[in-house]
Amino acid sequence: MDNSPIDVRIIVEGASDVESVSRAMQDVALGAEYHITISSIIPTTSLEIARRAVEGADVVLIATDVDAPGRELAEKFQNALQDQVGHLERMKFPYGHDVEYIDPGIIKDEIKNAIIRAGLSSLVNIKYFNELENELDQVTDKLQELSAENKELITENQTILENLQQLNDVNQQLQEELQALKKNSKTLKSEYVQLKSQYSQINEKNLLEVFSIKKLWREAFNEDLKEEDQLIFATNQFKPDNIVVGQGYISAQTKEAAIEWLKVIKTALIFIDPDKSEEMKEDLEETEEDNSTNRFQSIWD
Repeated sequence: MDNSPIDVRIIVEGASDVESVSRAMQDVALGAEYHITISSIIPTTSLEIARRAVEGADVVLIATDVDAPGRELAEKFQNALQDQVGHLERMKFPYGHDVEYIDPGIIKDEIKNAIIRAGLSSLVNIKYFNELENELDQVTDKLQELSAENKELITENQTILENLQQLNDVNQQLQEELQALKKNSKTLKSEYVQLKSQYSQINEKNLLEVFSIKKLWREAFNEDLKEEDQLIFATNQFKPDNIVVGQGYISAQTKEAAIEWLKVIKTALIFIDPDKSEEMKEDLEETEEDNSTNRFQSIWD
């Protein structure tokens, strides 16, 4: 705690006033009574000089005459110095006083009264300062709370930014996968259109199933097919609806329809003249590949 005495400085109008104040202060023990020291008496009417002279003072007494010019000068000093010192107090010299004959006691009492007034004003200010200090403490506590909340918000914001970055990465990956799926879907659509075009003719002819002739013959008759060329030749000659035979396969609407045709062919072959077998074979060799292949080719095209 600072135990240095309160620094009081007195501004007077001229050098003669310095002498009057100095005589009056000879019998005043301000240090012992009030823990006060009058560090300087400043004779000036200049605001700039007064500003430099009172810098750092605790209390400044402005000593001027009680007449109008004195009041005006005191107000000018008060307005100019109020933000530079701890406290300003007016100290009045008697109106029309004579420096040589002024009673030092009057000046002494005026100085003491001015100091007392300054002290009483300070008591009011102490209450105000205490209130300000309490408010400052509350603001400081609130600031600390806001600072803690701000740190939490910064941490949460950082977490959110990290999560957002992860979501952006996932979204980017999903976008890439979506583009790949769209590309694959486009390819599949193109292939579907091609397949639909290829099988449209088969659907138009109601040829929905294709079977191996040899396998179907064995299944139907429990024997191996030995006269496949004659079967093909006979089918090409009769040209049944919705039946196509060639290249080792038979195509029909259903498996039952295919077996039914094989039964018809088997029955027909029983009545074929054996002497014509060679002729049938020669004719078959000439037409088999072209006819059967063309018929199947027309389906797939």
